[in-house]
Amino acid sequence: MRFHQLLLATTITSTQAFSSLTMSASASAASASASAVAPKSIVIIGGGIQGTSIAYQLFKRTDATTTTIQILEAKAPASAASGKGGGFMARSWGDGGATQGLHHLSFDMYEGLADELGCESYRKLPVLSVSPGKNGRVEQKARNSLGKAMPDWLDGNMDQIQLMEGGENTAQVTPREFVDRMIEKSGVNVILGECIGVETVEGDGNDNDQKDGSNGDERLLKGVKYIDRETQEERFLDADAVVVSAGPWSCQAEDWFDNAVELPMEGVKSTSIVWKQRDDTDTDATALFCGEDHRFGTHLEVYPRPDNSIYICGIGGSDYITKEELKTGAYREECNAKDSRVDAASSAFREMSATYRKEGELDRVQACMRPCPPDAMPYMGKIPGYKGAYINAGHNCWGIAWSPACGVAMSELILEGESTSIDLRPFDPTRFTTRVQGRGRKRRGESVGEQW
Repeated sequence: MRFHQLLLATTITSTQAFSSLTMSASASAASASASAVAPKSIVIIGGGIQGTSIAYQLFKRTDATTTTIQILEAKAPASAASGKGGGFMARSWGDGGATQGLHHLSFDMYEGLADELGCESYRKLPVLSVSPGKNGRVEQKARNSLGKAMPDWLDGNMDQIQLMEGGENTAQVTPREFVDRMIEKSGVNVILGECIGVETVEGDGNDNDQKDGSNGDERLLKGVKYIDRETQEERFLDADAVVVSAGPWSCQAEDWFDNAVELPMEGVKSTSIVWKQRDDTDTDATALFCGEDHRFGTHLEVYPRPDNSIYICGIGGSDYITKEELKTGAYREECNAKDSRVDAASSAFREMSATYRKEGELDRVQACMRPCPPDAMPYMGKIPGYKGAYINAGHNCWGIAWSPACGVAMSELILEGESTSIDLRPFDPTRFTTRVQGRGRKRRGESVGEQW
């Protein structure tokens, strides 16, 4: 298979990547503690896996006696997609594109991080491509040719089954566990409250050739204003660096930073379901990517988890939430599954699995949103016109898979003025900002339109 050949051509190993980054983090901590540009108080807006990954990498690279790191989360850590996503990752599935580095570095880091954090849900697993259908004879043929990659629960009607990945370059993690472990390990303070803006002051007009690319004309951050979740009172967090990493709701940064940057964003709200473990039976660990099933309007992605449940997404019937709706906090507090899609996904899976048709029982149904910029690439970088203001958002369906690399890249940018691990130029937050804004500067970039 093409993917497998590309994977075999790569030379960096997970151990090498994690070890080199661990040493880099130690060096960064030493240099950042002595650097005049290192922030003293960093606030990360958003407590999903992306925000907590940035917090964790900053924790590893800074001195707690000189730099404080806090997460401001509107509801609870991992309460949105990071608590409901599938957690699948594939090393080579971005090869040849701008996101290749995010795929490679993150995949190579995950195993070491899982060990460092004591995260039990990380594991590698093979992947099958399955074409839905009514041919009951395909199963036995596939079982003979695929051996252990063919799970015992895939025993229903299908038209074709092929091996996509052998398991060395595809893996999974339960993202909520990863978020919890990073917070526990780092001891980062999590504050529950809704950000309503930032407070800034004029710069001093002195360029001083700053290492982080800032200049004296930029506004300086004083802190973040928020509504406390428990008391509903307005409060203030001191901060000289702020990272907006709040998934689809990150587009609110347009208003917080006086339209210094345009952040086109659409939230794709999709249903997922989770099947219970069957009678203390171990569930064979093989993921499925299924073709379109026109009978049910699905294209299932099936991920057995280490707790022996089975997570399923790719259910179809998604809703598309506008930027204007997202700015009001749409679906942040409550994001429910569509009953019609639950039924469709359950029926489609039961067609492929006679076992679950007879014995299967749903554990829960849920929904969450993917944050989608028009070009399907994230916003990662500085917010122009403001010293110490950054954004890390819009990672589409790969936010969980890319989180380790994003954490490293953003921590490097914040502490050292640039990322040396990931080329952030394709993810420039100003790429859609075309008109004269803010303090009279013309922002670069032109709209690339809808490309998916």
